[in-house]
Amino acid sequence: MRASRRRWRCERVSAGPLVRLVRLASRAVKGQPPVSSDSLQVLAGIGIAGDLHADARSPRQLLLAGSAAYEELGLPAHALRENLLLDTDTSCLASGTVLQVGESLRLRIMFQCEACGQLDAIRPGLARRLGARRGVLARVLSGGAIRTGDAVRMLGVLEQPWDDDWRVRVRRVLDAVPAEMVVEYRHLARLAGIQSTYCRAFPRLVAKLGDGYAAKAVSAQAAHSLPRWEGEGLFDVY
Repeated sequence: MRASRRRWRCERVSAGPLVRLVRLASRAVKGQPPVSSDSLQVLAGIGIAGDLHADARSPRQLLLAGSAAYEELGLPAHALRENLLLDTDTSCLASGTVLQVGESLRLRIMFQCEACGQLDAIRPGLARRLGARRGVLARVLSGGAIRTGDAVRMLGVLEQPWDDDWRVRVRRVLDAVPAEMVVEYRHLARLAGIQSTYCRAFPRLVAKLGDGYAAKAVSAQAAHSLPRWEGEGLFDVY
């Protein structure tokens, strides 16, 4: 029921009025707070120019959050570490939705960003209270300059959806590994949009998926004659 309600709401929003870009921020260095900006240059297939998450092989190029979460929970600016703050509820944006920001930037919504325990450093219990309102992660379909106040148009669900469940995403990446190639755990994590600490869970997970999957993923130290795949073309097809 909840998933159906989310899709219905997103269909209504995608056909509704424009929303606005409230705030912009980027981070060049890991561990440093986001830096506000009136404008940003966003590169197609990569992310924000100079941002630490700019990565052609990642589904987590940008984080979009909604102003409703800030207002309801009384959060300080940049608490959610988003790149784009929109005056809408991002939890209703379905995976595969395409947004146009400003004149030329187009973003593909990938999946909801998990509310990790690090948010509890801002306020105890914040991650639990946020739930699905941390924001959504996106890839850049077409780049361009954006500015605060830009209009954000919701063009509808135009791309293939990705699952919020990281295990489903791992399986999806493994399904895309070309024949006669293997993917290292670190690249599997990167392509599935999860932290590298999840690599230790991969051997058990891929073993549960069956022999056909277990043979596709290897550690960086594994001796293997097959060439390594690093995700070339993954997001063009999937």
